[in-house]
Amino acid sequence: MAEKDYHAFRETHVSLLPLAVGLVFFAASLTPSLIPREWFVQGVLGGLVMAIGYMTGRFALTLWRLAELPLPRGRLATTGDLLALLPAIAIAVWNLFRATDWQNSVRVRVAMEPTDGVHSLRVLLLAMLVFLLCFVLGRLVQRFYDLLRDRLDIVMRRRTANLLGLVAIGAILFIGTREGILPAAMDAADDFYETGQDLFDPEISPPADPRMAGSVASLVDWGAMGRPGRDFIRGGPDENMISAFTGRTAKKPIRVYVGRAQAETPEERAEVALAELKRLGAFERKILIVASPTGTGWLDPGAHGTIEYMHDGDIATVAVQYSYLQSPLALIFETASGLDQASATMHAVYSYWTSLPPDRRPAFYLAGISLGAWSSMYSFDIFQMVNDPINGALWAGPPFPSDLWRRAVAARKTDSPYVLPQVGEGELFRFASQFADPHEHGAPWGRMRIVFLQYASDPIVFFDPGAIWRRPVWMREPPAPDVSPDLSFMPVVTQFQLALDMALSKELPRGYGHNYVARDYIDAWVEVTRPEGWTAADTEQLKAWCGPQSGHGCHNEKTGLSLGR
Repeated sequence: MAEKDYHAFRETHVSLLPLAVGLVFFAASLTPSLIPREWFVQGVLGGLVMAIGYMTGRFALTLWRLAELPLPRGRLATTGDLLALLPAIAIAVWNLFRATDWQNSVRVRVAMEPTDGVHSLRVLLLAMLVFLLCFVLGRLVQRFYDLLRDRLDIVMRRRTANLLGLVAIGAILFIGTREGILPAAMDAADDFYETGQDLFDPEISPPADPRMAGSVASLVDWGAMGRPGRDFIRGGPDENMISAFTGRTAKKPIRVYVGRAQAETPEERAEVALAELKRLGAFERKILIVASPTGTGWLDPGAHGTIEYMHDGDIATVAVQYSYLQSPLALIFETASGLDQASATMHAVYSYWTSLPPDRRPAFYLAGISLGAWSSMYSFDIFQMVNDPINGALWAGPPFPSDLWRRAVAARKTDSPYVLPQVGEGELFRFASQFADPHEHGAPWGRMRIVFLQYASDPIVFFDPGAIWRRPVWMREPPAPDVSPDLSFMPVVTQFQLALDMALSKELPRGYGHNYVARDYIDAWVEVTRPEGWTAADTEQLKAWCGPQSGHGCHNEKTGLSLGR
């Protein structure tokens, strides 16, 4: 057989082996993960991982070929293909039949109605379509590789040209996407969201009250806040709402928000925030909170309204925006922006706070959710505050790369669960969820009180980069109440499932996934700030006031309910 004909024959028959690997990957993608999947999402996921499996098989064969090792031929090759392909097809069909039960095992644990079916035929057809699209793209990349290798083959040995061409293609794809196309797309998205916050936000006039940020008397530009900032300033409870709940005289909480468009640099925005805090008398309040927003600039109303009720409104909260992107995008492509802004804000406020007499300054706390929790933790510089520490912090939904969170989890007692660890006797770090409040540790707090609020069904917290090849720690332990007991692990596939879960983490009912609710903040804030005279009965009354699924800060229209103190 001529060399050209032999290569053509070899390419034809070995393609079935990678296809078998792709089908096994597709079958594994049907198993459950943290977030339930509709048929369309499952079809796209199945097609992508099938393409990854096929590519993995082809890559292994390419390495085999580059090493110029022998390949099976004739009847032996055909028999080997069938022995690999038929079991893979059987596994895929079997898993399609089981997919409905698997998805329902997730849905019932996150308060969703069971589904009657996952539309297996639709899933299969969509997965095949996605696989074919990926296959075409792969063939284009291969053609580019062949052209490059042939050019290199003119000036060097064939084996060297093969290897160098492979490395060159990988570098071009990585640099072209990570350093070229994607950053440009993210910049364009940031500009779009910045404009969109103004275009799609109804015209709302600045506050008439000069005691509010964004008013005519304010140092903060109302128009530069964007919608998240304007919602935060106007959205909290006022002194009348708080008094209606407590039955006591209350103060109007101070809220300061500085938009990204306010100034060019993080330091300039931080200085504006500090100046506004001084103007409003924030350092004369009982409690001062430096909050870090999410990528879009959003602050969770349930985190801030609840503590304002607890302390009779005697609170000042400040936040500075650093991005307009959704948190998963900002986490990947604008990492430094959030960290730089949180550090600049913390440095400015903390430096002024430490210049005040200890007996004439507010208690100082940090807060944040999601990407805001990560950036807030980054600004927590123990070397800066070792001699004059802040009072504590509450971080909800801490993203998996958060260094302080990872170190705290790594220090857990070995007999405590990974999703709800116990660190020491709970003197510094405590963890809470919708099923466990931080008071359950029972030991006395130390000088600082830090609580991590996290749901076991939140993939933003429990995504594991190492899942591409090893089972995550939390998958080796008994599942939490909001996690399916049918989770299984497969290298590469589980990684893609968890990555998709992160994108869908807000699609669950409130109180699951990445949807944190006001009532779960209450127990955490009680432990972190210790409101004077606060009782367990007060906690239950505030939870009732907020409602079981509230995420809007509890500023409702109920009347006649009092703490009774």
